[in-house]
Amino acid sequence: MAAKKELQPAKEESTEITTSGFAAVTDVNFSKMMAEEFSGLDLSFDRIKIPSGGALSFEVPSDDPDRPEVVQEFSAVILYHHPLLVYYKDKWTGGNLPPDCSSFDAEYGEGDPSGECARCPLNEFGTGENGSKACKARRRLYLLREGEMFPMILSLPTLSLKPFTKYLMHLYSKGGRESNSVVTLFSLNKAVNSSGQPYSQAAFSVDRSLRPEEKMIINTISSQVKALSRAVDINNADYDEAAINAAETESEEDLPLF
Repeated sequence: MAAKKELQPAKEESTEITTSGFAAVTDVNFSKMMAEEFSGLDLSFDRIKIPSGGALSFEVPSDDPDRPEVVQEFSAVILYHHPLLVYYKDKWTGGNLPPDCSSFDAEYGEGDPSGECARCPLNEFGTGENGSKACKARRRLYLLREGEMFPMILSLPTLSLKPFTKYLMHLYSKGGRESNSVVTLFSLNKAVNSSGQPYSQAAFSVDRSLRPEEKMIINTISSQVKALSRAVDINNADYDEAAINAAETESEEDLPLF
C-alpha cells in the first residue's frame, strides 16, 4: 500500500498593499488637516517662483526657508487652477500689502474700484506701465509634487497664460483629459517682449498620466483644495513674483486665450 502523501500547508498570499506615486497620500484628509492644525491661522502655501529677466530656473521652497531649491524643471499634478486679477494703485515698493482691488474669478473685483472686471477701465491697455493694463491677469495653480502632502502655489504671469491655455487644449484634444489627470512637467523658456526686454515664460508638457488609483485620490484632494482656495489671500506674491512691470509690455498677440 502506497504511503500517504503529506499535504503541505498552502502558502499564505500577502495581503499587504503597497502604494507608490500619488497613491501614497491616500490616508490624507486635507480638509480635516486644515481645520484641525491650522484653525485660527492665516491659510498660506509655499510658493514656487518664476524668475525675471529670462532666467531659466525656478525657485522651489526647501526645508531651509532661506535656501530655496533652484531647478530648471520639476513635475507636479495641477490640483486646481483659477484666474486672478490684481491691481495696485501705487507702485509696489516692498512689504506684504494686499492689492487695492482683486478678483478670484476675473469677473467681479473686490476693493477699490471694485465692480465688473469686463467693464473696468483699469482692464484696458494703456492704463499701466509700458502700455500694459493697470490690472494684471494671473493664473494661480495649486501643485502637488510626488512624495509631498501639502500643495504649493505657482502664480503664472500674464505672458505665461497663452502657453498654459494651449497646454490645456492639448490635454483635452487627447482624450478629454483634465489637468489633474496627468503629472505635468514644468520648465522655462527665455522670451522677449515687444519692447525687447527678456522675460521667463513657463512651459508645460505631460510627464505621465496618473494611474487609476492615483486619479481617485487626486480628485478628492483637488475638490478639497478648490473649496479652500478663496481663503488664500491675494497679495504682492501674486503680483510681483515675475517682476511683471519689467517684463510685461502687452499687445493684442500677448493676450491669453481665456
